[in-house]
Amino acid sequence: MKVLEGNIAAPKAKVAVVISRFNSFINESLLEGALDALKRIGQVKDDNITLVRVPGAYELPLVARRLAESKKFDAIVALGTVIRGGTAHFEYVAGEASSGLGKVAMESEIPVAFGVLTTENIEQAIERAGTKAGNKGAEAALVALEMYNLLNQIQAA
Repeated sequence: MKVLEGNIAAPKAKVAVVISRFNSFINESLLEGALDALKRIGQVKDDNITLVRVPGAYELPLVARRLAESKKFDAIVALGTVIRGGTAHFEYVAGEASSGLGKVAMESEIPVAFGVLTTENIEQAIERAGTKAGNKGAEAALVALEMYNLLNQIQAA
């Protein structure tokens, strides 16, 4: 039986990290976790990481699409935070970020890791950005690398 399963180390991978400036007090922790995971665990060289800042989570899919279309990157890590408020704004932004990033992954056929927190409150966001619930930025970075390696294995099989 042949089993294909991605590993994490990807020293030659070229990775774009797209991060929202809105809610930067949370997102910078996600970024710190993602960069640490890419470099320390994934063994990605600093020269192979490109950081792109966008205004908010709603803008992540468009920039991710442009990065994917450039054919310069093997994987994209999208980071942001959407915190529920008193209006329907949360549903629109979180939904469009999620579906848009998924569409980019499907159309470009490169991994687009979803590191966008969608939380009920600031406390939940803080917990997921490096305290009680781990760092979802680091998790997204590791997912991107594992998927990059897995897709390469499938291509070679």
